[in-house]
Amino acid sequence: MLSNAIVRRRMGNAAGFTLIEIAVVLVLMALIALTIMPSIRGLHMSRLKHETRRLAGRASFLYEQAAATKVVLRLTFNLDNQSYSVSRLDPHSPTPIFAPDFENGAAPVKLPDNVKLRDVTVEGKGTFTRGTVSCDFYPEGYVDATVVHLLDTGGTIFTITFQPLTGRVTIAAGDIAPKVAQINS
Repeated sequence: MLSNAIVRRRMGNAAGFTLIEIAVVLVLMALIALTIMPSIRGLHMSRLKHETRRLAGRASFLYEQAAATKVVLRLTFNLDNQSYSVSRLDPHSPTPIFAPDFENGAAPVKLPDNVKLRDVTVEGKGTFTRGTVSCDFYPEGYVDATVVHLLDTGGTIFTITFQPLTGRVTIAAGDIAPKVAQINS
């Protein structure tokens, strides 16, 4: 049988980690976290960029489509539902109304959870943070002056501007006020 002193010495040597071992593990965990965090931030940012380009592309397409088909197209933003959709005014109908447009490139879009429509400003209608607001694309080759702010969960904002006379759509990083965005584009 082993004496109590030997048993205590063996158990004391085998139990737990040293302070140095714990410190090394914590430093390694911190280094790993530092290398992963920018990747996660970049993933959110790339999703915001993708959705911004997608909306800008849709607006450019609608501008061209309205002029080519000689109809009024409407881009409706639903800020409560975080989505946007396209409708078309049928000029040949006995009672012209806007009807949903489901042609190629016009399907409704629901934004992902990490990207949201912060606000939409349409000239003559004002700035909206809730509800729905629409901007129209006319067959004569112009669009309602519109400024859209998209926001991600990290607080990054992109500003999209629709120029009324040229239909030019611009994207700018940052929170640009509607009046400034219209002037600078």
